[in-house]
Amino acid sequence: MATFGTLSDRLTETFRNLRTKGKLTPADVDGTVREIRRALLDADVALVVVKEFTAKVRERALGDEVNRALNPAQQVVQIVNEELIAILGGQQRRLQFAKNPPTVIMLAGLQGSGKTTFAGKLAKMLEKDGHTPLLVAADLQRPNAVNQLQVVAGQAGAAVYAPQPGNGIGNPVQVARDGVEVARRQQHDVVIIDTAGRLGVDADLMKQAADIRRAVDPDEVLFVIDAMIGQDAVNTAKAFQDGVDFTGVVLSKLDGDARGGAALSVASVTGRPIVFASTGEGLDDLEAFHPDRMASRILDLGDILTLIEQAQGAFDEAEALKMAEKLATESFTLEDFLEQMQQLKKMGSMKKMLGMLPGMGQMKQQLDDFDEKEIDRTEAIIRSMTPGERRNPKVLNGSRRLRIARGSGMTVTDVNALVNRFEQAAKMMKTVARGGVPNIPGMGPVPGAGRPGASAKRGRSQKSVSGSRSGNPAKRAAENAGIAAAAPASPTGSGFGLGGSKQPTEADLAELQKLLGKG
Repeated sequence: MATFGTLSDRLTETFRNLRTKGKLTPADVDGTVREIRRALLDADVALVVVKEFTAKVRERALGDEVNRALNPAQQVVQIVNEELIAILGGQQRRLQFAKNPPTVIMLAGLQGSGKTTFAGKLAKMLEKDGHTPLLVAADLQRPNAVNQLQVVAGQAGAAVYAPQPGNGIGNPVQVARDGVEVARRQQHDVVIIDTAGRLGVDADLMKQAADIRRAVDPDEVLFVIDAMIGQDAVNTAKAFQDGVDFTGVVLSKLDGDARGGAALSVASVTGRPIVFASTGEGLDDLEAFHPDRMASRILDLGDILTLIEQAQGAFDEAEALKMAEKLATESFTLEDFLEQMQQLKKMGSMKKMLGMLPGMGQMKQQLDDFDEKEIDRTEAIIRSMTPGERRNPKVLNGSRRLRIARGSGMTVTDVNALVNRFEQAAKMMKTVARGGVPNIPGMGPVPGAGRPGASAKRGRSQKSVSGSRSGNPAKRAAENAGIAAAAPASPTGSGFGLGGSKQPTEADLAELQKLLGKG
C-alpha cells in the first residue's frame, strides 16, 4: 500500500540489521527502538502515539520473552507487529445494523476528505451483501455536491433522495429527517446521509452536524478522514469527537503517496475503531479494515487473507470447476486462458494484488514497472484469432500471425511471445494434471518431482518428497509450504487454485502468512 511505503521500507531495513545478531543487547534494543521512533515520526504519526508505542516495544523487547527466544530478531518483529495491531484498534469492527430497519449511517468529515465518494462505495458494498441502501443528499453547501452524489449513486446502482438543489439552498437537517422517513416508506433497509464539510473545523460545521445527528439519531456516525492529512489528523479527529462524536473511522485515499500517519494515530487517540479503508478512486476500491492485516502490510509480511477473499469474490465457482475438468483432461486452450484472464481482471489492480504478497516491499521497482495494460494487450491478441486458432494454436503459421498482429494493433513478435508463453504454461498444466510437479523457470528442478512412472523408464528408483531438509527454519517452512501446494490433488479448483472443496481456515492462512513473512 503506497501510503505506508516509506514507513514499511524503514522498518524492514531496521529489522534486517537485527537478523545478523544471535543475541540482542540493551544497546541493540535501544538502537532499534530509536530507528522505529524516527520512522514513525517521519510518517507523521502523532507524537503521543509514537511515545506510547516505542515505550511498549522497548519494555517487551528487553523482557524475558526475547531473551528466551531462539531467534531474537523474529521475536522483536512479532512484538512490533502485535503493538501495531493494538494501536490500529486490535480487533476488526463491523458495521452495526439496527434491529428494526432502516439502519441510519451518517457521514461526517472535512470538505475534500472523500465523504461523497465513500457514500457511493459503501452503497455498492452493501448492495452486494443484499441490502437496499438509500443515499440522502444533505450536503447543501458545497457547489454541485448534490449532483455529485446523484452521479455516484447512479454508478453504484443505488437509490438517492435529493429534494433540494443544494449550492447553499435548502435545510440539510430537514432533508436528513425526511430521507429517513422516505427510506422507511419505500422499505430501504439502510440510509446513508452525506453531510456538509468545511475546509477547516469551525462552529457552523459542528452545529449543523450535531443538529443532523439529533434529528435522525443514527446507528453509526462514520468520520471520514484523508489518510494523507498528516499531523493535523489528530486535532481534526478530536474536534469532531468533541463536537459531534462518532462511532467509527473511515480512512480515505490510502492509495496515495503521502506518509499516512493518520491511520496509525486516529484510532489510538480517539478510542474509536477504523471500520473501512478506501484504497482507490473506483467504487470497488473499499475494504473492511482489519488491524492485523494492515500491520502485516506495513511490516511487509503480506496480506494473504485479503487476497484470497478478493479471489473468492471474483471467481465463479461453476466456471472454476469447469476449468478444473479441462485441466484434468489436458484440454486447456487459449479460449480458456482468455476466460481466466477476464476473471482475474474482476479482482482489480494486479499491482495491488501483487503488493499483498509477503516480501513484495523489496520488489518495489518491479511492481512500479509492471504494466497493467499488458493483460488488455494479451486479450486483444487472443480476440483477434478465429475460434479454431484459439482451440489449436499449432495452426498459427506466419500469415495467420501477421493477420492477428494487425487486427490487435500489436506486432508479430508480440503474438509469437504470447503463443510461446501459452505453450509453456500448457506443458506445466499437463505435468500437474498427470500428478507431477513442473520445473518453474528460474527455480530449477524440484528434487524428487516428476511424472509417475518416469523413474521406471530411467531405470532407477525415485524417492518421494516428504519435506525440506534446509537448516534454516524459515526457509524450511517456506519450502514445505511450496511442496504442499504443489502436491497432487483431486481436480477441484480453478486454474488459479481456487474453488476447491476444502477451504483453508483463517488460522491456517495466518500461520502460513507468518511463516512466509519470517523468511
